[in-house]
Amino acid sequence: MANTVINTVAGMTANTGYPSTFYDRQLLESAKTRFVHAEFGQKRPIPRNSGNHVNFRRWNLFDPNTAIEGLVEGETPTGQSLSQTDVEATVKQYGAYVEVSDLLDLTGYDSVINDSAELLGEQIGTVVEWVTRDAMCATANVQYAGGAQSRVELDGTKKLTVEEIRKAVRTLKKNKARQFADDGRQPHFICICSPDATYDLQNDENWKNVSTYQNAEAIYSGEIGRLYGVVFVESTEAKIYEQSVRNQVKTATTNSATFALKNVPTAAEKEYLSKGGNKLVIGGTEYTLAATGSFTEATNTVKLSAAATLAANASVRSMDAGAMDSEGNALPVHATLVFGRDAYGVVDVDGKGAVQLIVKPHGSSGTADPLDQRATVGAKVTAYAAVLLNDLWLVKIEHTVS
Repeated sequence: MANTVINTVAGMTANTGYPSTFYDRQLLESAKTRFVHAEFGQKRPIPRNSGNHVNFRRWNLFDPNTAIEGLVEGETPTGQSLSQTDVEATVKQYGAYVEVSDLLDLTGYDSVINDSAELLGEQIGTVVEWVTRDAMCATANVQYAGGAQSRVELDGTKKLTVEEIRKAVRTLKKNKARQFADDGRQPHFICICSPDATYDLQNDENWKNVSTYQNAEAIYSGEIGRLYGVVFVESTEAKIYEQSVRNQVKTATTNSATFALKNVPTAAEKEYLSKGGNKLVIGGTEYTLAATGSFTEATNTVKLSAAATLAANASVRSMDAGAMDSEGNALPVHATLVFGRDAYGVVDVDGKGAVQLIVKPHGSSGTADPLDQRATVGAKVTAYAAVLLNDLWLVKIEHTVS
């Protein structure tokens, strides 16, 4: 994202001698490399002292059926009322910091504070990308590759193809999605995809690499090519759905709705198992988690919606990725996003949601650091949110990759 504003708190550190503007630049360059999903959303500033919400508005289209009958001579028709749809998003702050000792700053071979700023920029830029990406992927407008009807049907043959892109474009056009046409470019939709997805697409003879464009035109950061009126922008942070739960039954059960997990569950497993209604495959049979109390962390106990008889050491697998093999391990599923203008909105990171670099040099903590031993380098997004504005103007293609 261009022209991200970065504010600085401290002016100079004790031992490096580099001005704070140098750190600003390091943070900016690192964060910019990750702003792909956040780049194309409709942007809204956050008015000061107006709460932690930001509103996005769109005019609702008039129904052409009200005018299709034509006018009656000399008779004034009934007037129509303008109406808007409001979409509200709640902003959040994101941030992290590192502590740098005076000894490390003095004896380190590298510029510790400068390198810390670069690493923090990478981290916070990725956080902004993930927040935006996940909001976009919440769309209900999903297209499963190869004619599949659900994610679990996506096997190794259901890759991203030119035909899938054409289907997505057809959907967007039928839904009257607005196209991008900035900087004098031809109107186009945008596709954000993973490097694995573009690898499969680039074998098509119709693929046009960015290096072969014949007319001088503006190029998006990360743009790699175009196809059938779609400009492709690659992101290493494109969404990948991987199997959350890969565990086993600890002890055999007989006609019981609950069972214990053999292995200590990961954070991803806990999150999936805590959502009532999610599906599990246990020993080759599909089950549903109980609507409430589906997971008890204290005992690593899972509760199903109905009683079951389970064997000890039976595999326990979640159904949130692709097709499973004979052992219940599922293929990762990639999400490729094809969308038009104003399909989603983001808080303007160039404005009030700016990424801030905060340097507290040695000696700035007063009595809390009586020997001037600690400095900190932090990065913070003051306020950020992303939200879908028009679900019909964004198509999520779910597919596997080579």
